[in-house]
Amino acid sequence: RVQLVESGGCSVQAGGSLRLSCVGSGYTDSTNCMGWFRQAPGESRERVTFISTATGSTYYADSVKGRFTISQDNAKNTVYLQMNSLKPEDTAMYYCTIQFGRTCYGVSDGDFRDWGQGTQVTVSS
Repeated sequence: RVQLVESGGCSVQAGGSLRLSCVGSGYTDSTNCMGWFRQAPGESRERVTFISTATGSTYYADSVKGRFTISQDNAKNTVYLQMNSLKPEDTAMYYCTIQFGRTCYGVSDGDFRDWGQGTQVTVSS
């Protein structure tokens, strides 16, 4: 059974920082596209950032470029999301996701099938 467990979400003030973690289990693939989506109330789920676990190549949504950094520890099957200079518009449920057996090149949102339970990030003004 594939499991993705997020942690690290909490309430912070604007300008603060937070680090989220996603620990994966139940799979053996070493080449994956792994990353984060987020969903605010009344909004659709949107991509935030991805990393190709085999190559380290990353993608960032324009809204988070320069503020968020994705990283990985493959030995721990863990992906991190370092969030700096947080804004109220970053408030959302953050979900970890994975696509097996591929890099992130050309990835489509609809291809993701496995998701974590989500961790809530709330940024107050």
